[in-house]
Formats: sequence, C-alpha cells, structure tokens
Amino acid sequence: MSTEEKTRVSGEVSRPEGTILPTVNPDTQKPEPPKAALHPAFYVATWIGLSSSVILFNKWILDTLEFRYPVILTTYHLTFATIATQLMARYTSLLDGRKTVKMTGRVYLRAIVPIGLFFSLSLICGNLTYLYLSVAFIQMLKATTPVAVLLSSWSMGIAAPNMKILMNVSAIVVGVIIASFGEIKFVWIGFIYQIGGIIFEAIRLNLVQALLSSAEYKMDPLVSLYYFAPVCAVMNGIVALLWEVPKVTMPEVYHVGLSTFFLNGLCAFLLNVSVVFLIGKTSSLVMTLCGVLKDILLVAASMFIWGTPISGLQAFGYTIALCGMVYYKLGLDAIKGYAAEGVRQWAEFGNSRPVLRKVIVIVGALFFLFALFGGLAPSYGADYRPYLGETAAKYGIGS
Repeated sequence: MSTEEKTRVSGEVSRPEGTILPTVNPDTQKPEPPKAALHPAFYVATWIGLSSSVILFNKWILDTLEFRYPVILTTYHLTFATIATQLMARYTSLLDGRKTVKMTGRVYLRAIVPIGLFFSLSLICGNLTYLYLSVAFIQMLKATTPVAVLLSSWSMGIAAPNMKILMNVSAIVVGVIIASFGEIKFVWIGFIYQIGGIIFEAIRLNLVQALLSSAEYKMDPLVSLYYFAPVCAVMNGIVALLWEVPKVTMPEVYHVGLSTFFLNGLCAFLLNVSVVFLIGKTSSLVMTLCGVLKDILLVAASMFIWGTPISGLQAFGYTIALCGMVYYKLGLDAIKGYAAEGVRQWAEFGNSRPVLRKVIVIVGALFFLFALFGGLAPSYGADYRPYLGETAAKYGIGS
C-alpha cells in the first residue's frame, strides 16, 4: 500500500449512523444580554436638579419661612450626613473605597480636622449669606471661587505664582465687580459673609488637594463626607449652641415642619451621592459646563420664584465672569475645538431642519432683546409720584 493510500485510510473513521456531534452544551444557560446603562445625561440632570434644589431649599427655609438660624440648619445637614454615611458603610458597598485609605488617628487630627474646620466655616458663612443676598447675586459672587483657590494656593506654597494664569482669571474678577455694581439689592454684611465663605472654601479645597496628592489617601466625595461630616457636625454644633440655640423656639421649628427638615437633609445628602456617580460617568469638561449651566438656571429660578431684579449691567458682568471661568478651566485650544465642532453640528442641524433652526434663532433673539431692554429700563418704586401727581393729591384733585 502506498503512503498516500495509508494516509487516506487512516483518515476514515467509522461513526454510527444518525450520530451528530454536539456543538453546544444544551445544559449551559445562554448568557443574559447586558443591561442597558443609564445615559450620562441622567446623571447630569440629577446633579443639576439636586444641587439647585439644595440652594433654593435652604433659601426658602432661611428667608421665606423665616427660620433665621443658618448654623443650626448646617449642623443638621452634617448630622444627617454622618448618620447616613455610617449606615451606608455598614449595609452597602458605596463606601468600600474607605478600605483603601490608610486613615490613622494622627492623620485624622493633622489633616481631616483642619479641613473640617474650614469646611464648617465655609458652610456657616455660605448659609448666613442667604439672610441678606438673593440667590442670583450669591451665584454671581461664587464665580470668583477659582480665583480664590488660585491665590490661596500661592499663599500656602502649594503652587508657584504664575502671572499668566492670573491674567487668565482676571476676566472673572472684572465680571463679578461689574455685576456687583449692577446689583440692585446690595447688602454689605451679606457680601462680606459670601466673600468669607469663598475664602474658607478655597483654603479647604487646597488642603484637600494636598491631602489627596498621595495615592494612599485617594477618596471619592462620598468617602470624604464619611470622614469630614462627623468633625464638621461637632464644630458647627458648638457654634450653634453658643450662638443660635438659646434664641430658637419650638414654634419656629414647627412652623417649618419636621417633614420639611427631613426632606431638606435628604436632598443635601443625595447631592453628595449624585456627585460620585457624575464624576464616574462623565468627564471634567462635562462637570465644568454643568456647573455653568446650573449657575445660570439658579439665577433664572431666583428671578422666577422671588422676583429678584437683575439689571442689564449685572447680566453683562456675570456673562463676562462665566466666560472667564470657562476659559480658565478649559483653555483656549479646547474651546476652539469644541466651538468648531458646535458650528459643524449647528450647520448639519440647519440642513436637516431649517425651519426649526430659524424658529430657535428668532426666539433666542427676542429673548435676548427682552432681557436686555427689560434689565436696562428704569424702574420706579410703588410709592413714586410725579410732581403733578403730588400737587393733585395735595389739593384733593382726583381723589
């Protein structure tokens, strides 16, 4: 037999008739299709909604409901957060990140406590501001936070001074100064409280950055709250006991309502939870643009809910501040890239839906003109009367 025949014969294997080799194990369960993840827009909308709700909720309790005890309210928020994070650490996995943090008693005293102190001071000053200033003007002043962080990092030796960066953020300062001159209901004590809160917050952020510069202390916002909330609650509680507790009465508490307080604390805590998911699902660019959008929405909400007057000069200054903040956080090259992409998509939208684009342009132009002339138009008090009206009233004409 030749070699070729041997090979052919050896390759012939007899199989029983009707036998089919299985290609798939029938006992093996088919894998389930992956569950559809939530769109990042959901996390963005949730964060903007909760962040805006907390600010408006606090303003409503402190101003509209006349519960003028901001330190007590802040202490309650931190106590609520302390209890909630402790329960979450015990019964959920959302705080498992704390297991990788090498937290010792020495680190807690030397790092967490000082950060907690400035956190408490920023919260106290921030809530005191609601007693004197409108939500719209507070948000305008908060635009200077990046400038305060930059200057405090230089003074604390965390970063080296850079005049080019300082010039980049100068537009924010100029815009806020213009907005302050245009503020109709300017109150110095409220302005000082807000500036103090911004300075304390800037110092806190720099201390947190110094702490997290080491890989062994990396923490997400929820784990940070787990460590900071107890010490902040104690510090704020001491201030509240000395300052506000002797003055508060139970009828004032019942006027707000225990259910309202609970919802307020829950809303403030859920905001911290939403930040964790937003950071994990989006980028720093989205965070920056979301912050700008949230500030604009809060200004609009303040105008709608409390009838806050916004002058044209104030709107002009705030626009400069917002543009300066976006430029500082993103940089010129990134802005050019996103602007070019935006122009391209706007052109494609115009080609696909030309009528809708024209409607959007017309409505936007009308809204701009209305806001501009409405803000620049002179306003008179309800008790104002022209000279002729005063004369007529004096002699009883028309009465």
